[in-house]
Amino acid sequence: MKHDILFYQLFENETSTFTYIIADKSTGDAAIIDPVLETADRDLQLIKELNLKLNYILETHIHADHITGAAILKSHTKAKTAVSEIAQVQNADIHLVDGQELLLGRKKIKVIATPGHTNTCLTFQFENMIFTGDALLIRTCGRTDFQQGSADKLFSSVHDKIFSLPDETVVYPGHDYKGFTSSTVGLEKKFNARLNQSKSKEEFKKIMAELKLPNPKKIDIAVPANLNGGLLASKSKPSATE
Repeated sequence: MKHDILFYQLFENETSTFTYIIADKSTGDAAIIDPVLETADRDLQLIKELNLKLNYILETHIHADHITGAAILKSHTKAKTAVSEIAQVQNADIHLVDGQELLLGRKKIKVIATPGHTNTCLTFQFENMIFTGDALLIRTCGRTDFQQGSADKLFSSVHDKIFSLPDETVVYPGHDYKGFTSSTVGLEKKFNARLNQSKSKEEFKKIMAELKLPNPKKIDIAVPANLNGGLLASKSKPSATE
């Protein structure tokens, strides 16, 4: 890890979701990736303790398993919310597109469109790290059977976009259910059970078609709320304690 950046990996137990805080250490400018409603107060406290200026609240996609903490964080900071323009979140401050770069102090965050798990999926590249959301998990990947998901697109996103990065690039996923915290592009190219380089696109599509997973428990609440920036339709003010 470089000495001129700050990096924190945080965890939400109920949905096994990782939240990340990244910052330019020299300026204190920070971004948070994939905050969760239930842990938003924790994140705000850490940002305060580190004396950071939160510039961006970044979403890797419109989540189906949890409500974002974006509304809470935005109400307590001057941060701008940023999501894929495809999501059409009307109250988002920044509508992100493939190849876009966001300045973070003296550093840059690069936006890489990686659709497939959903049509709104983005990967964020910061220094030698990538934050892949659910597109690429450690040794596996996100499902492709809802929210305009596509196994065909996910295979291309991972192989053409993520696997084209240097092997030593560190992969930080949106979730982990087996106790892993990170991987590398090189390791996933070799060992990812669904997407390693020995798997053909047709093999991958067959694997994904046969998963037959139940819907996430919170999908009916989470998706509408996240399309509203983390606010439930019936609520005008965000709350982290409900």
